[in-house]
Amino acid sequence: MKERKKQGLAVILIFILLFSIPLLFLFTKKEEYSTSERRVLKELPKLSFTTIKKGEFGRDMEEYFLDHFPFREGFRTLKAAVSTGIFGTKTENGLYEKEGYLVKMEYPIHQEMIEYAVNKFENIYESFLKEKGSQCYFAIIPDKNYFLADKYNMLSIDYEEFYRFFQEEISWAEHIDLREVLTLEDYYKTDTHWRQERLEKVAFLLGEKMGADTKAVYKKKKIEMPFYGVYAGQWSLPVEGETMYYLTNSVIEDCKVTSIEGKKNREQKIYHEEKFTGKDPYDLFLSGPQAIQIIENSRATSKKELIVFRDSFASSLIPLFVKDYAKITLLDIRYVQSNILDHYVEFKGQDILFLYSSFILNQAKALR
Repeated sequence: MKERKKQGLAVILIFILLFSIPLLFLFTKKEEYSTSERRVLKELPKLSFTTIKKGEFGRDMEEYFLDHFPFREGFRTLKAAVSTGIFGTKTENGLYEKEGYLVKMEYPIHQEMIEYAVNKFENIYESFLKEKGSQCYFAIIPDKNYFLADKYNMLSIDYEEFYRFFQEEISWAEHIDLREVLTLEDYYKTDTHWRQERLEKVAFLLGEKMGADTKAVYKKKKIEMPFYGVYAGQWSLPVEGETMYYLTNSVIEDCKVTSIEGKKNREQKIYHEEKFTGKDPYDLFLSGPQAIQIIENSRATSKKELIVFRDSFASSLIPLFVKDYAKITLLDIRYVQSNILDHYVEFKGQDILFLYSSFILNQAKALR
């Protein structure tokens, strides 16, 4: 009798589970954005004959259900705990954890992507820089894999081959190897980016090669709230928050920052603390991704100008360059067509720095 009661209770629980989950799915609010994963969640796909014929509707519906499944965050954590703790899986969502650092596995070298990047930069050089007398520099920012992959036998790109390719193909620029001064500790543990408070040596190396004086005295300011990088949510398992700092002084604070958006100009700040509580705390630096930004320093020690072709890593580094440049123009060609740059920028022999992370170069189709 007791056994039958147990079986009956199990059937009831299964019945409740089977019917409650669909009901929860139907009536719970659907979020548009995952804060933990830093990405937009899948929208309900539109039903049409074309999407059904191509098989797109079924695939999109599956992704929609997975993105909005009830208690999704809890299930993600449980899955990660089982995979890494019980089955000994080395990676979770393409990440691995070593020495307290979460690292995105980047492998292999995507030859068509890096060739695309070279062609894109070559076109920019030929179209806007070659005849203007600009001195061009090129620097690659290695990802955390560079410091950990070989040590722990994890898959990664061949960095020597990667660097050699760009050095050989981009012969019109002087290459500056940042690996000379970078260490693993210069990066956030839960994010892809580097820590600004450790970048004075990077700014000094670049400045020395480019003939710019980057030595300055800074105040180190602490953000009181803990920082959780983009990998913290993707990892799914609990991680400790980090402390974020930024470097400032009176020169930086007096700079004028302008963002150019189409025909509109918008005034900004080098550091925007309110952005720390937004979707991406790293947006503290120069307000996050921008197509075109201009930093003007009326107190510069020279009249020199600098143009930086960049990704998000430059947001925290470039404030350390303002001392010696009267004007710095930041161009992110992920957000503006590179063939119309002269509509917004007058190229007239400025110093030119191409500064890109190995991640972006190996996924270069994001460049426009």
